[in-house]
Amino acid sequence: MVQFTAEIEKFENNGEKTGWSYIFIPETVAQQIKPGDNRSFRVRGQIDNLQINGKSLLPMGSGDFILPLDGKIRKQLKKEAGRPVSLSLEHDIDYRVEMPEDLEICLAQEDGLLEQFLSYTKSHQNYFINWLNTAKTEVTRTKRLIMIVNAMALKQDFGLMLRSNKRDR
Repeated sequence: MVQFTAEIEKFENNGEKTGWSYIFIPETVAQQIKPGDNRSFRVRGQIDNLQINGKSLLPMGSGDFILPLDGKIRKQLKKEAGRPVSLSLEHDIDYRVEMPEDLEICLAQEDGLLEQFLSYTKSHQNYFINWLNTAKTEVTRTKRLIMIVNAMALKQDFGLMLRSNKRDR
């Protein structure tokens, strides 16, 4: 477990990350958590006294990472940008998201779609699954299922699927 202190920061103007709150993780700390890796990976541990698991560290180039903090986490911490936090983090090697049955059924309907989905790394599969599982209504979930099936047919990763559907609106 790597322990350190940091300050919650916020992107004022940074493309798609504009407005994000995050904790900056310098390369030296990231290398202690998961040596030799410069790609996104999951961590578990604590921020102050809040237990976390399955949270992504996102690479920012030159070996540095960020730990995005959504509104729910900031509310639980009762902290916003500019406030210090104590962290204890380690690589979350056990993080797995189970494939929802409805997604598996939809992908299995056409040859090659389930295989395409399973060809992605587990972390990329998790992007699709978590996005699907956060749908608040059945209509939204159905729309997202259709988008995922179409993305597999077009061999799109999660980011490309979102960008191409944004253009269609």
